[in-house]
Amino acid sequence: MSTAPNPIDLQRHLSGVDYPASKEDLVEAAREQDADDDIIEALEAMPDRQYDGPNAVSQAITQR
Repeated sequence: MSTAPNPIDLQRHLSGVDYPASKEDLVEAAREQDADDDIIEALEAMPDRQYDGPNAVSQAITQR
């Protein structure tokens, strides 16, 4: 993937996530929200750790 997904689209597909959340929780939530492949790939490429909120997820994706 050459660019990070749109942050608004990313957060729309993660609505309802209870933070802190693991990488696996975030990927699962995005799949349940029918996220596109770019968002799923970006989430799967993040470090495997707990994320304390939407900003932490966005930072992890943009810092790759």
